[in-house]
Amino acid sequence: MARYIGPKTKIARRFKEPIFGPDKSYEKRSYPPGQHGQSRKRGKLTEYAIQLFEKQKVKYTYGVLERQFYKTFEEAARRKGITGENLLKFLEARLDNTTFRMGISQKRSGARQLVSHCHITVNGKVVNIPSYQLKAGDVVAVREKSKTLEVIVESLSHSNTKKFNWINWDEKAMSGTFLAYPERDQIPENIKEQLIVELYSK
Repeated sequence: MARYIGPKTKIARRFKEPIFGPDKSYEKRSYPPGQHGQSRKRGKLTEYAIQLFEKQKVKYTYGVLERQFYKTFEEAARRKGITGENLLKFLEARLDNTTFRMGISQKRSGARQLVSHCHITVNGKVVNIPSYQLKAGDVVAVREKSKTLEVIVESLSHSNTKKFNWINWDEKAMSGTFLAYPERDQIPENIKEQLIVELYSK
């Protein structure tokens, strides 16, 4: 979630996915946490529990709190198209997520911090709101004074933004253009968004 500062590996193990990014501790123990995490037989989950589980996974993945997440869902439901897909498109269009996708930070939490600390600009102006919704054609860049920041330089040296074809990245300028909302099959996260739609439809 947006201000979750607890053990992230433990949460990732709960969802059986490295949802916070590369994690050596998760690779060592990918099964659920707890003394009997590997061998414990868990009862069959109810339909509601499965839907809630999926919503929680998405909230942790994108770092969004409940109120903000529900507002995003409501906006997705108002727009034309498939609600679940619209939801993911809006989450992908957040400034912190796009900063992460561009490789300016290796993790979404790091991208959120860079945005909050005024290291990122949109169309030439500093924007310090992680949830800022980008539109097609918006140019996201590293602020001129922040281009030598060690954490950014190191992250960009390991990044590979070519696989995200809704983003056009200029390595030399340290800036990228948000071309359009991504299509569902372009979003790599393992998310069953229809379960979230069903949950909110009750």
